[in-house]
Amino acid sequence: MSVKRLFLFAAYDADGIVDASLVQYVRALSKFGDIVLVMDNDADDAQLKKLAPYVVHAAAVRHGEYDFGSYKRAYMYARAARMLRDCDVLYMVNDSVYAPLRPLGDVIDAMERLDADAFGPVAKPHHDHPHIQSWFMGCRPSVFRASWFNEFMTSVTKQPNKGAVTKIYEQGFSKRVTDNGGTWRCLMWVANRGIYNRVWQLYRRGLPFMKKVAFTRRRGALGGQIMRILARVQPSVRNAVLTNARRVYGAAYVDRMLTRNPFKIMYRNIRHSLHKVFVEGI
Repeated sequence: MSVKRLFLFAAYDADGIVDASLVQYVRALSKFGDIVLVMDNDADDAQLKKLAPYVVHAAAVRHGEYDFGSYKRAYMYARAARMLRDCDVLYMVNDSVYAPLRPLGDVIDAMERLDADAFGPVAKPHHDHPHIQSWFMGCRPSVFRASWFNEFMTSVTKQPNKGAVTKIYEQGFSKRVTDNGGTWRCLMWVANRGIYNRVWQLYRRGLPFMKKVAFTRRRGALGGQIMRILARVQPSVRNAVLTNARRVYGAAYVDRMLTRNPFKIMYRNIRHSLHKVFVEGI
């Protein structure tokens, strides 16, 4: 029996553009289930039309509630359209990552084999609130058909900063699962800032995602890691990643930071460490 999946997809682009990096991710996901996509930015119909072959519904409106605000709107659309009735697995996914760097099917199958009510590829072992990282979370009917889940999703409101969003919603989702008698598991645990700083190691472990902000981490010191990954992905994926990164972070910066020169990388890491100590006081 095939699994009926629904993906609530949250996206954001400061320029209101649907570019190739988003299209390729959505196209890849569409092979595994239906997609309802909401962008936290304004975008015209010509941009949303690029997604039309791969989604059930797409909308773009600046709401300022981050990814959970988009998840909320996608959920409310799906609920009104009665898409949840026949759903076996509900996913909440955002475009803070480049994907797919590897085929998605292996990861999706592995997550769904986990004996848990909710799951994801990566968990963060926070000392007080360990949780599924919110850029890719899945759950079974025991979660998404529960009354607490409906209340949780529909109560999402604008928060003063991203830290509050993380605490209330990202950490809060995993906590609500366990508070209501459920369980959650992930394929791997990644501590501290490892999801951003160890992209090559995670790729080698089979993760088909790379956080976009890896391009800006540690003053560009991850350039060598990113180059190793891009050398191994499909040319269309590599081109989409680079086109997006150059537009978002600046072409000159991206071309400069993509280096395997060990002395440049060491210099950037030293600059980053000195800034932490003498400027941020850490």
